Amino acid sequence: MDTNSGRTARAGDDMTPAELRRFFFTELRSRLLVVWPILSVLLGIMMALGIAVGLLEHWKLMDAIYFAFISGLTIGYGDLVPKQPLSRILAVAIGLTGVLLVGLIVAVGVSALDRASEHRGERR
Repeated sequence: MDTNSGRTARAGDDMTPAELRRFFFTELRSRLLVVWPILSVLLGIMMALGIAVGLLEHWKLMDAIYFAFISGLTIGYGDLVPKQPLSRILAVAIGLTGVLLVGLIVAVGVSALDRASEHRGERR
């Protein structure tokens, strides 16, 4: 028991929350740099598919890109809806690409969080 505060001392208490956050963001940045080429390709595919849908549906460029990201992130407000059969198929491809993109970002974040947790454990 810590005699100064009256609480039980826990392992890893020597690492402040600010240090832990700093370490997490450092790890996140280093991991994002590794997967950045893959992220770039997925973002490019999503935008290209969105532009293709926009051309088929006669939407403005910004509406097409907006549709791609709203659909790809599986939010889907429904304010822009493709009517053409090919546009709908491309919208499905946008959704699949978005799931890969989100999954990759989540995996990188979890990996960085895991490494920060291990680092905290090493400092025990």
